[in-house]
Amino acid sequence: MRGAGEDGAVDGRERDRDGAGRARSARPRDGLGRPLAYGAEGVARQPEGVVRSPRETVVEAQRLLDAGMPFHAHEVFEDAWKSGPAADAALWRGLAQLAVGLTHAARGNALGGARLLRRGAASLGGVERAYGVDLPGLVRWAGELGHRVEAGGAVDAAREAPRLGGGGL
Repeated sequence: MRGAGEDGAVDGRERDRDGAGRARSARPRDGLGRPLAYGAEGVARQPEGVVRSPRETVVEAQRLLDAGMPFHAHEVFEDAWKSGPAADAALWRGLAQLAVGLTHAARGNALGGARLLRRGAASLGGVERAYGVDLPGLVRWAGELGHRVEAGGAVDAAREAPRLGGGGL
């Protein structure tokens, strides 16, 4: 690693590692998950491995999407995907992909954003249990946003945030 010493320190800082010894980035992040300079004020990270009910997952993710933080919403969906029943994995994986697609689109990565929006929408196609999530509406939203992003349209993550729930939330 460029700039790393024998002890793994980078520019005089110890490497940030989780309990299993995997490297984590200690750099602060902005609302779209982009790394900021060390010492800069960033957005608090989502805690990892939080087990929530499906309703709590949707409510927390919607709060983050509305705040223009789709990267953080994706982490909430990822927790649900990893901790929930296998039967629900396609729902949470698809929603995570939509959130990452919005993240990439808002960062200006049109190709990656459109690709992930389409992949997320396709993942939702076979979902049977949606916990009040408006799947047809999200699939439409993803398709429309994907086309607009590919055509060069700028994306504001907060303004473009989808509404996850139908009347049930």
